[in-house]
Amino acid sequence: MELQINGRAVQVDADPGMPLLWLLRDVLNMTGTKFGCGVAACGACTVRMDGEAVRSCSVPVSAVLGKRIQTIEALGTADKPHALQLAWIAEQVPQCGYCQSGMLMAAAALLDKTPKPTDADIDAAMTNICRCGTYQRIRVAIKRAAGMAPGGGMKKAKA
Repeated sequence: MELQINGRAVQVDADPGMPLLWLLRDVLNMTGTKFGCGVAACGACTVRMDGEAVRSCSVPVSAVLGKRIQTIEALGTADKPHALQLAWIAEQVPQCGYCQSGMLMAAAALLDKTPKPTDADIDAAMTNICRCGTYQRIRVAIKRAAGMAPGGGMKKAKA
């Protein structure tokens, strides 16, 4: 079957019932998307499907046919990081870092829909779990990426 992953057509031979997470990690060796809980509760496996944040551990491959999938590998590059990646660094969001790829993908989906999110918007969209408890830094980083943080937008953040 052919899937659209990170802007490219990808041919895969996989069981249609296989969770997208395992297709990404085990079949395509795209290990940026993490396994956390396996029941769509923690968000470590969050990717974007047609722009929406989805938990890839609970989405079968058959459900992504004809959909555009974006993983953390395509959020930004070393040469051109996404504004959220720069904000994450500037605000020192990661501690252990395990949840961060899912957090970034959920935040990217939020900013695409709501370019200037309120605290309530962020709280509603960011349902991922961070065991290190960096939620306040995540909120500030999202606002920084949106150009709303004190001290200016992303122009002042350095990688």
